[in-house]
Amino acid sequence: MDKLVIEGGRPLSGTIRIHGAKNAALPIMAASLLADGEITLHNVPHLLDIEVMLYILERLGCTCRHEQGTVTINTSQIRSHDVPEDLMKQMRSSIFLMGPLLARFGRVSVYQPGGCAIGERKIDLHLRGLEALGARIEEQDQQIICHGNQLAGADIHLDFPSVGATENIMMAAVLAEGTTTIFNAAREPEIQDLQYFLNAMGARIMGAGTDTITISGVEKLQPCTYEIIPDRIVAGTVMIAAAATRGNVTLTQCNPSHLTSLIHVLKRTGVQITVCNDIMTVSCMTRPKSVDRIVTSPYPSFPTDLQSQIMVLLSLADGFSVMKETVFEGRFKHVDELNVMGADISVDLNAAFIRGVPRLYGATVEATDLRAGAALVIAGLAAQGKTVVEQVHHIDRGYDRIEKLFQSLGASVERQSTVSKQLDFAN
Repeated sequence: MDKLVIEGGRPLSGTIRIHGAKNAALPIMAASLLADGEITLHNVPHLLDIEVMLYILERLGCTCRHEQGTVTINTSQIRSHDVPEDLMKQMRSSIFLMGPLLARFGRVSVYQPGGCAIGERKIDLHLRGLEALGARIEEQDQQIICHGNQLAGADIHLDFPSVGATENIMMAAVLAEGTTTIFNAAREPEIQDLQYFLNAMGARIMGAGTDTITISGVEKLQPCTYEIIPDRIVAGTVMIAAAATRGNVTLTQCNPSHLTSLIHVLKRTGVQITVCNDIMTVSCMTRPKSVDRIVTSPYPSFPTDLQSQIMVLLSLADGFSVMKETVFEGRFKHVDELNVMGADISVDLNAAFIRGVPRLYGATVEATDLRAGAALVIAGLAAQGKTVVEQVHHIDRGYDRIEKLFQSLGASVERQSTVSKQLDFAN
């Protein structure tokens, strides 16, 4: 297994281009199944989750290629609508295949998806939404079989603004007869990107980015070429790392409007941020200030996917901060690892209490999930001495060679392999 070895204490400096958003690319790749022909997607990052999705599509019969940030998917020879169990267990985002396969073929079978262990993430909202469109759902042990040869538009109210459920319903509804309205829809930028992609294929969708989305069904979609939006979580991770190391970093090809909640929090800590179109510069020359309270919540509030990273900065701040996690109950697993490095953090249920310390110290720590791993890398960059981050495969799910990203900004970080590693999708 790979590990990252970091010599900390170097301020990050330089310019970095932000790669495409994993959380936009995955549902868009799934949505490519709605059209018959070749779809071309630009600005797709090289990530473990992306490769798993491509392999699933190939197992279904698609021909796929991923070269230099461009993915091509030819869906004209699909021979199966049964998503393999072994691959679904590797990645939660495989659930996105339900909506498009059901819409195009009238049947789909999937299994309970896997992914990061950050708490319970049920798919009830996905299933209820598809049932509202007319699907019949059977559950056999871990397998879920959906039938729906004649989906029909419906009014659907989500109990929680789930990103995945919103996107799955959108993809199923585009080929349904009549109009579908999703109330209490998630508002994330990745949902807007999915709308733009589907509309580029001929769908008729309005309202993504608000809490009400309207989908007017069409008979058929056509292949298209599309460019994925920048990854706001990768951008946020770099911004926090720049602040934690007392550095000065410029981010290009990002979208600052997707990061307003983080920008607000960073400015409260004293970090200097300048914005010009799709370019941001982040600098922090002095010890950051504490923030009395941050609460994670669905977009546009502070994102749960940046909670662990901002906690590193707050652990180095002057004063006492409180972080409340309201989205995933299992997302404080990084706290023990940060405390090993000298942080002073205690947890009570879904709240973390952070007393800032002057510095962190290098240690051997373990990434327990994707964003926790990114947080430990930031901690290692800011810490005094050497840090070893193990279980790097979690980080590879969402960051395109994170060590090269930070090396380009002057960090001393290298990847080491204890054994020769190959992705084995068969096990």
